[in-house]
Amino acid sequence: MECNDASEAGEFLLIARRNNSLSSTGRTMVLGSLVALSFAISLAFAFTGAWLVLPFAGVEMAVLVLAFRYIGRHAGDFESIAIKGDSVLVEKWELGEVFRYEFNRGWAQVVLRNDPPLGRTTLALRSHGREVEFGQHLTEHQREAVAHTLRQQLRSRPY
Repeated sequence: MECNDASEAGEFLLIARRNNSLSSTGRTMVLGSLVALSFAISLAFAFTGAWLVLPFAGVEMAVLVLAFRYIGRHAGDFESIAIKGDSVLVEKWELGEVFRYEFNRGWAQVVLRNDPPLGRTTLALRSHGREVEFGQHLTEHQREAVAHTLRQQLRSRPY
């Protein structure tokens, strides 16, 4: 999470990114080592007569490849909130697509609520019947801190 506050200019920028602990090369190396290890173990079992291990190992490797592919495709996703003057701009970048939502600073409200079905809190900006969820890449504590910061930023008026 990156936060940029230029109070004297009346500008605020917050960017929430995924926690990508591995680079693209690192993910490829980890996946390759997992596939090689699984294949070696399944071949050892196949040579001892338990040949049915091979198809299940193949399914396991296919699921791992799909999971790593999903992670790699979403590695660049992020969300941002920019407050400048009387406008609040929320942007969501998902799979290279940009979704933009603009609110009037005076009417925008920060909503932080518990969602028992999801088992987590959700953070959203709301105005005139529209609501945009923000912070899917944040932890519970970070969502609470962002909600507090956004409330302060929306209350303070630009000069």
